Amino acid sequence: MKTLPLISVIIPTLNEADTLGATLRRLQAQEGPLETIVVDGGSGDGTQALARSRDAAVLQALKGRGTQMNRGAEAASGDIFLFLHADTLLPRNGLSLIRRALDAPETTAGTFRLQFDAPTPLLRFYAWCTRWPWVRLCFGDRGQFMQRSAFEAVGGFPEWPLFEDLELAARLHAHGGFRFLDTAVTTSARRFRRHGLLRQQLRNLYLWGHYMLGTDPERVAPLYHEPPPDTETRPPS
Repeated sequence: MKTLPLISVIIPTLNEADTLGATLRRLQAQEGPLETIVVDGGSGDGTQALARSRDAAVLQALKGRGTQMNRGAEAASGDIFLFLHADTLLPRNGLSLIRRALDAPETTAGTFRLQFDAPTPLLRFYAWCTRWPWVRLCFGDRGQFMQRSAFEAVGGFPEWPLFEDLELAARLHAHGGFRFLDTAVTTSARRFRRHGLLRQQLRNLYLWGHYMLGTDPERVAPLYHEPPPDTETRPPS
C-alpha cells in the first residue's frame, strides 16, 4: 500500500484566537499524515496558547504574512506545503484532494475555489469569480498548496507587506504545473462585515489593480492595514 506523503500546513497568525480554533479542528479531522505549524507575528490574545492546545507547533516571526510563512516553511518537515489563513476552513476531504492533485506528475502546485461564510449576493458573486482558472485571482484566502521543491524553486514568498500571495501564485504558475481545484474552502467575511460589503470590495479592487499595474506594495499597504473603525487598537488580520 502506498504511503501517503506528509503535508505541512503553515498558518500565519496575529491575534486570531477567535478564528483559529475552528480552522485547527477542521485540520484535525483530515485524513493522512499532517503537521500543523502556526507562525505567530506577536499576538496578545491567547492565539499561541490555543494553537498549542490543538497540538500545533508554534513559531514566532516578525509580523508580516510573507515573512511568517517563509519561517514556517523553513521549519516544515513535509514534502507538500499548504499555506492556510487562520480564518479559512478546508473542505472535509481537503488534504486528500491536495495529495491526489499533486500525485499527478504534471502538477506541482495549486489552489482551491473560494466561498464565504456569509451568503450575501455580492459575496456569492465574488466567490463565483474564483471558478475562473486565472492565476491573478489566487489570493491566499483560497489556500495555496505546492510541492516543497516548487516552493523552493521560486524562492518562497516575497517578504512584501501586501500581494505576497498573488506573487507566489504567479511565480508557481510560471514554474509550471499549476492546478485549480473545483472545490471551495470557506473563509470568513469579517472584513466585509467590519468595513461594509461594497466599501471593502471597492478597496480590494483598488489594491488588486495596483498589483496588476506593478505598484510598489509599500506604497499601498497602509490602505489594506487600516485599523477597523470599531477597534482602533486591534491589529488587523
